[in-house]
Amino acid sequence: MTLTRCLIQTVRQSVESQDKADEHATDADDVAFEKILSVLPVVTYRAGETVLTGGMQTARLFILKKGAVAILKDAVEIARVDQPGAVFGEISALLDKRHIADVRALEESQFHLADAALLKKEPTALLRVARILATRVVAADTGLVELKKLLEAGQSPSVVRRMLKKIEEVLTANSGIRLPGD
Repeated sequence: MTLTRCLIQTVRQSVESQDKADEHATDADDVAFEKILSVLPVVTYRAGETVLTGGMQTARLFILKKGAVAILKDAVEIARVDQPGAVFGEISALLDKRHIADVRALEESQFHLADAALLKKEPTALLRVARILATRVVAADTGLVELKKLLEAGQSPSVVRRMLKKIEEVLTANSGIRLPGD
């Protein structure tokens, strides 16, 4: 197993263990979030269509109902997401900034569409997004520890660059990430 794949496995295990620990505490929150989703309009994108464009500001949240998307930065695919409930546009909404990446449908995909103001009005939605972001921070922290170990072991610059790319992928994508080629 390559060092990069080892990191990916470590990060995924960290995310999975955090998810299991939070599972019981979030059951009621999940029910409340599903209730919010049930009243939101659903939009459909065909394979190849752009859902969000990096550099644009839409003030919208896209919550994946079904399908699969690719996340791209500078036209390079850095992750794939197919987990229902994954949220896109959350960083832009929270920071009132432009989107940081493109999101493109890989297959016909449906999204619950919400105004970014939902995060101010609905604590359950805000908590969901906060948990997603916290999960990314935990995974990135794990990745940074592994990166430090690589540097201390004197690994080559190419191995370190690959590790940094994997950490970027974790920070950009939602839980349930599948990396290109997985």
